[in-house]
Amino acid sequence: MSYKKLQIWELSRTLVIDIHEMLLKLPSHEKFEEGSQIRRSMKSVKSNIVEGYGRRRYKNDYIKFIVYALASNDETTDHLETLFETK
Repeated sequence: MSYKKLQIWELSRTLVIDIHEMLLKLPSHEKFEEGSQIRRSMKSVKSNIVEGYGRRRYKNDYIKFIVYALASNDETTDHLETLFETK
C-alpha cells in the first residue's frame, strides 16, 4: 500500500491545489506575505502525512507526524480566517 491510497492524503492534496489556485487571485502584497505562509503550512500538512506514513512501523514517530500535520492544518486555518476577516 502507498500513502497515495490514504483518503486523508488525497484530501490534503486536493486542498493544496485548491488553496494554491485561490491564493493566486490575492492582491500582490497579500500573495507574497500571507499567501506564501498559507502555501507553506498547507503543504506541510500533506508532507507530514507522508512522512508519518513512512514511519508507520514506529508508532510514536507515526503519531508525532500526524500531530504535526494537525498543527499545520490549524495554522493554515488561522491564516485563512485572517484573510477572510481582513477582506
